[in-house]
Amino acid sequence: MTTLVFILVVIVALIIFLLIVAAIMGKQMIIEKTITVNRPLQQVFDYVKYIKNHDNFSVWAMMDRDMKREYKGTDGQPGFVFAWDSSKKKNVGAGEQEIKKINEGKSIEYELRFIRPMQDVARPRFDFDPVSATQTKLLWGFYSRMKFPMNLMRPLFQNMLGKNLETGLQNLKTVLEK
Repeated sequence: MTTLVFILVVIVALIIFLLIVAAIMGKQMIIEKTITVNRPLQQVFDYVKYIKNHDNFSVWAMMDRDMKREYKGTDGQPGFVFAWDSSKKKNVGAGEQEIKKINEGKSIEYELRFIRPMQDVARPRFDFDPVSATQTKLLWGFYSRMKFPMNLMRPLFQNMLGKNLETGLQNLKTVLEK
């Protein structure tokens, strides 16, 4: 019986420790990845601002090419909404992406509203900086908040999403440099 009590005390202590870590750990999730594309800034900006072009580089769009897609508004303009629903791939799920703000030649801000597999809201953005007349530095940022105690999983999510952003940026570079 003492072994069982010891095991229970260790489990309770571990749970308390993890909850304390989650309480101390920040809830803000910030992921930023960059790449240099060998194309002029305006060419890169004009391609990225159209959400329909994201199908050609976004890791998530490529996971299920047959997902249901709906579009509302004018692509490449604030207020444009892309809605998706994947019944085949649980990781793709369902949600909406809306263009919130375009700062011509400088940045594009979005709002991602995830419906499935879990409800959440994130604010991704692209920032464009000219390196030279023929090169553009592109930053793809992903910003969201994680609720307690799920924020304990933040490093795992940052690692996974960071890899997906890096792959997406490499895909974009390949598409634009063809």
